Amino acid sequence: MTSRAAVVVCAMSLASVSMQAQSPPDFSGVYRPINAFGPAPAGRDGAPPPAPRAGGPAPGQPLPPPTRTAPLSDGSRGRAANAPKLTPEYLAKWQAISKARVAGDSSSDNTLKCLPPGMPAMMNMAYGMEVMHTKDKITFFSELNDALRRVYLDGRKPTQLVLDDPTYAGFSTGHWEGDTLVVDVTNFTDETNFHGARENLHVILKFKRVDAKTLSMQFTAEDPMTWTRPWTAVQELEKADDKTTLVLEGGCHEGNYGLTGLLINTRAAEKAFREGKGPDPATQDNATGGGDN
Repeated sequence: MTSRAAVVVCAMSLASVSMQAQSPPDFSGVYRPINAFGPAPAGRDGAPPPAPRAGGPAPGQPLPPPTRTAPLSDGSRGRAANAPKLTPEYLAKWQAISKARVAGDSSSDNTLKCLPPGMPAMMNMAYGMEVMHTKDKITFFSELNDALRRVYLDGRKPTQLVLDDPTYAGFSTGHWEGDTLVVDVTNFTDETNFHGARENLHVILKFKRVDAKTLSMQFTAEDPMTWTRPWTAVQELEKADDKTTLVLEGGCHEGNYGLTGLLINTRAAEKAFREGKGPDPATQDNATGGGDN
């Protein structure tokens, strides 16, 4: 090999290494949430310990009676201090919904009506979610209510046809900023219900691989009709063994008596915990049975 040929081969090898180093990560796999929407676990990148559940007591303390869930005019009662502040207009609706749910009305919960959980709620479903990653798009499929969404990476804009047909998951476009995928989600249906936000909801998500088995998703949500300002939370997803973990069909029907039984049992467990007769059900694994997958 001549020196000139050797130089060409060397240059091509360096270019190949450079392209591999710049290639975005592949998020393909089956995932489950590590923590409910909240702070990242303590010890990861210097993050603080997780705060108590929104509106919930400190660890080991009993839950408040259900009738205390309705907030004061500033939204402080029945909601955590760091919970998104509600607009005065939505606060009145939230109080009515809260009281109705205490009385057993589940009409405000789309998933109990077999409707899609929407975005970003579907990213927090405990039953498992499969991510299928290709060059031009990423597809997310959640087992709960067979929820589906796509993030387009090819720079496309929503057509008028898309804008005229809003969905629970919205329309998602993404681009890479280094090794972080930034996703912009708009065009939600007025039947969307994410903490009260509906068709005016706007979500920005940032996906970043933390390690080989952990995917971090930071989201910022805004809706001027629901919250006084945008708010941000972090969800971490753990990658399961795709050889032993399958995302199955999530058949659903309204009037599901099995689901009614689950809700009745959970209310009974919460009552027992308040009376000091059992563990806090919020700390129990009722999704995976304690398994690793």
